[in-house]
Amino acid sequence: MEWKKCYLDVILVPLGFVISIGYHFWLWHKVRTQPHTTIIGINGSGCRNWVRAMMKDNEKKNILVVQSLRNIIMGSTLMATTSILLCCGLAAMISSTYSVKKPLNDTIYGTHGEFIVALKYVTLLTMFLFSFFSHTLSIRFINQVTILINIPQDPMSLVTHEYVCEVLEKGFILNNVGNRLFYTGLPILLWIFGPVLVFLCSLTMVLVLYNLDFVFSSGKGKMVDVNGNNDFV
Repeated sequence: MEWKKCYLDVILVPLGFVISIGYHFWLWHKVRTQPHTTIIGINGSGCRNWVRAMMKDNEKKNILVVQSLRNIIMGSTLMATTSILLCCGLAAMISSTYSVKKPLNDTIYGTHGEFIVALKYVTLLTMFLFSFFSHTLSIRFINQVTILINIPQDPMSLVTHEYVCEVLEKGFILNNVGNRLFYTGLPILLWIFGPVLVFLCSLTMVLVLYNLDFVFSSGKGKMVDVNGNNDFV
């Protein structure tokens, strides 16, 4: 019976992670090859056009630039703060001797050994730490954009709109990575209650993200950047 419980953890938990990781690799491939079928690709093209417009008429739109980027920074700051607070709570729970770390119910599927219980909390802590790391890097790049995008245009300057677009894209990519890592914490959190919930939550999350990440349209009115490119990364 104990072997059967361990068998569920060994099979269902890695399978749930493989489904999630496989989906994001496929999403990355679509963003590279067919960017305008994805929300990320369309947003990337929009950001390129936005940077060009803001730098072209910076004297009139510099306030708009700062306000727009400030809103993005506030969102990343909120996620980074939430992640590090959860990390502090998990670290306190791992180092404590309270019975909350013990199985909630012996009838829950999956093994309840001390090693597995510790692995669950450490994995969850690691996900939130990497999410915090990604969001803080995103804030760093977007803060750089708030300065670079307001630099007066000079033909000899190294700060071109292509360079500003690249810095802004790095900030957005890190923001997306931080969000996805934060979302991954939900299946791992459910692992505390059993491996079956991990698999079901991972499968459900992939279906939800698929409907949020892809554009289901006839392809009319595609958005391209000012250079005619249709790629984001």
